[in-house]
Amino acid sequence: MFIDEAEITVQGGDGGDGKVAYFRNKKGPSGGNGGRGGDVYFSASQNVSDLKKYSKKNFFKSENGQDGGANRRLGGNGKDLYLQVPINTTIIDNKADENITLTDFNSSILVCRGGEGGYGNDSFKTATDQTPHRATPGQKGQERKLKLILKLIADYGLIGLPNVGKSSLLNKLTNAKAGIAAYPFTTLEPNLGVVDGKILADIPGLIEGASRGKGLGIKFLKHIEKVSLLLHCISVESENVEKDYNTVVEEIAKYNEKILTKKTIILLTKSDLVSKDVIEDKIKK
Repeated sequence: MFIDEAEITVQGGDGGDGKVAYFRNKKGPSGGNGGRGGDVYFSASQNVSDLKKYSKKNFFKSENGQDGGANRRLGGNGKDLYLQVPINTTIIDNKADENITLTDFNSSILVCRGGEGGYGNDSFKTATDQTPHRATPGQKGQERKLKLILKLIADYGLIGLPNVGKSSLLNKLTNAKAGIAAYPFTTLEPNLGVVDGKILADIPGLIEGASRGKGLGIKFLKHIEKVSLLLHCISVESENVEKDYNTVVEEIAKYNEKILTKKTIILLTKSDLVSKDVIEDKIKK
């Protein structure tokens, strides 16, 4: 199942605690400082295709710093955590009103800082206090609740009602293996194919009322927001091609009118199933 949205919580590692300790054979404190907690980063990777990983687990934390030790030993720093997401994933922090989109492979951003390590009692030694008995705990790592939204990168987008042959066209033009069948809603998630070096996206069909949640709704329309060309598929078997066209256009307009400003080519599909006269009649309409 293709997952293009997820809500998760991420947290930097906690800092290690400072240590209270003393040298055995001589006076004075020897407690070391705790290590720093690891940071959390997001990085764009070509090895990840969707956000499925983040639907199965919704909390991610980097490694904690180690506690300080005796003999002024410093606690080790926690390892940083790198969370991989597909390119063109937007990371949103609604509380902070911040968002950023990873648009380049191998790009990464810091989203949570690890906590600083605590001080051991050796750090509190002064001229007037040669044997301090206190240490400080490590700080908690930064925590954020984030929403991840993936928008596929495609050059062309196939749109239309369900069961108008979009997936068949994708399979014919590319090496895609999209599932097809003689009933609506065969396509339950976006499919991609490549033709002449250009990426072609086939999204699930729209029906009247999609903007109100009917059918598969308009969930996947975000994947064609950045295409340069729309291929609007209409079946020649339709009894009213004009109505079919308007239904799709109206639902897209309710989602984002800017999509309709893109260059659009209307394709009459399933032409092999009707006579030439029927095709010519549909073209006139």
